[in-house]
Amino acid sequence: MATIGSTLRIAAMAAAAFLLCACSRSGNQGDTAAPVPSVTVVAAVSEEIKPTVTFTGRVQAQDKVELRARIDGFLQKRLFEEGQDVKVGDLLFVIEQEAYKATVAETKANIEKAQASVTLANLEFDRASRLVQSQAGTQARLDDATAKQAEARGELARLKAALDKAELQLSYTEIRAPVAGRIGRSTYSIGNFVSPQSGPLATIVRQDPIYVSFPVTAREMLEVQRETKGGVDPKVYVQLADGSRYAQPGKVNFVDVTVNPGTDTVLVRAVFPNPDRILVDGQLVTVVVEEEVAQTALVIPQRAIQSDQVGAFVLVVDSANKVEVQRVEVEQGPGDRLTVKKGLKAGDRIIVDGVQKVHPGEVVQVSEIKGGV
Repeated sequence: MATIGSTLRIAAMAAAAFLLCACSRSGNQGDTAAPVPSVTVVAAVSEEIKPTVTFTGRVQAQDKVELRARIDGFLQKRLFEEGQDVKVGDLLFVIEQEAYKATVAETKANIEKAQASVTLANLEFDRASRLVQSQAGTQARLDDATAKQAEARGELARLKAALDKAELQLSYTEIRAPVAGRIGRSTYSIGNFVSPQSGPLATIVRQDPIYVSFPVTAREMLEVQRETKGGVDPKVYVQLADGSRYAQPGKVNFVDVTVNPGTDTVLVRAVFPNPDRILVDGQLVTVVVEEEVAQTALVIPQRAIQSDQVGAFVLVVDSANKVEVQRVEVEQGPGDRLTVKKGLKAGDRIIVDGVQKVHPGEVVQVSEIKGGV
């Protein structure tokens, strides 16, 4: 039988265990209380901005010439460094000239011989004419002299034409720059045999100024025409692959006269100064067309926009720091910002960081980016 003392000890131990469990449960309940989520917000602001429209464009050289051989022969000289600038008339390639020079010399010698034949034929004709006039010669001899004179003159004319052709062929041995620009890679080395079927020997591209062409829908063309009735043309900019804007603005200098029936677009071309050769022929770029007249618009960061099956929305924090869903209509604005057409007002606080951590109706801890968007 247990003593009274041992019974009291057991009771005390049980009470201590109960208190320990109670404290443990109380601590666990405190640990499960979720902390208030933190978000970063920015206020929507009204700004004077110039409306822009973006297109996908392609850089095109103003002049692009492929240098080709016009005669057969071995490539004898290359007088340029690949990638250098060349001027109109610069000598770039020389094809072996000896055979063509020999043809010119031979043709000139044949011309001298033909000129002697013409001189002799003229003398024979004059002699036969005088004899016929004095009735000392026959008409048959005069006719024969006339035919030989015509034959000699014809041969001289043929040889002169052959000389022109031979000199032209000789001139083709020197390939010169027809336009100013930058010359590319040489596709043939010295000593290679080239001909008109060999393909381009090199390509010259005029890079300054340079064109950028981009398709514009017929609807957008009508909008631009209505907005530019005052005589102020929109400015055209190029956005490069790294997202930066090319410093030099361009100017539209050509609008195609037909619409592409497959895409319902009109090809528009703008010309840009390119002194530093940043724009390269064939390069794909984003074209930004910017109106000259500024308009007041509500601006928010692009990263604040969320979307679902209904459409675009942002998460807004009200005066009680409670999260609300706000449906919006937006369009592309300057840089990485959007202009709000409907759904917000100036001063509304939009969540830009921490959107994944919060839900509508939830109270949040707010950190605001000062200075607006």
